[in-house]
Amino acid sequence: MIIAMITGVLKRWVQAVQEFTLLLVDSLRSVFSPPRYFVDTLLQMDVIGFGSLPIVLLIGFFTGGVLALQSYRTLSNFGEVGLMGKVVALSLVLELGPVLTALMMAGRNSSGIASEIGSMVVSEQVDAMRALGTDPLRKLVIPRLFATVVTLPLLTILADFCGMMGGYFVSYYTVRLTTEEYWTSAYQALTYHDLTQGLIKPIFFGMIISLVGCYQGLHTTGGTEGVGRATTQAMVVASVLIVVVDFFITKFLIGIGFF
Repeated sequence: MIIAMITGVLKRWVQAVQEFTLLLVDSLRSVFSPPRYFVDTLLQMDVIGFGSLPIVLLIGFFTGGVLALQSYRTLSNFGEVGLMGKVVALSLVLELGPVLTALMMAGRNSSGIASEIGSMVVSEQVDAMRALGTDPLRKLVIPRLFATVVTLPLLTILADFCGMMGGYFVSYYTVRLTTEEYWTSAYQALTYHDLTQGLIKPIFFGMIISLVGCYQGLHTTGGTEGVGRATTQAMVVASVLIVVVDFFITKFLIGIGFF
């Protein structure tokens, strides 16, 4: 009995991975070919990108502030408080900015996408769309994929800047660093490779956030209860995949000598 249960769970996982991979391949193949729904794409960019702006900026600012406070405790023991800007800038641009922004987007948008599309599946709107000759992949998935991949790097840049501003306020009013000391240290610490890595990750994270939400929504079953399950699963799966993919991207960049 136990072996059969474990085998059944493994089969469902393998099937889910296979279906998600097919969705990924089909989406990447379709994103560069017509028809294109520009109005839907712009609408999703507004909902996904601009709608997430307040929470992303808020999280970025206070993350930088907390990072500066914690860094001060360590740096003060070695008499290197002047490196505060460097520590905050590198931590935000390389890791905390992309990952925290993606996790916020996953909690807000991946679950929202799954809920929206899942409701359409349950109410048979997707079936009606197919009956009218409209491809749900191009109408529902591609606009959300394109909107997330475009807006997430931009939100990451804003989150990094707000985080550095948060670190600056803490450094200026608590540590008593001058403005020149903080920003000079932060500017000199960042290199082209650091900025590139900080913008590569959000592209992959954006694909995960949008496609996981779309996959869970399109495979919703069980009425309104199924919509709730799909919403929860989308947020959890997207968050876990973001952390896992972040590790492998960092490992790959280190392996090829990118740093």
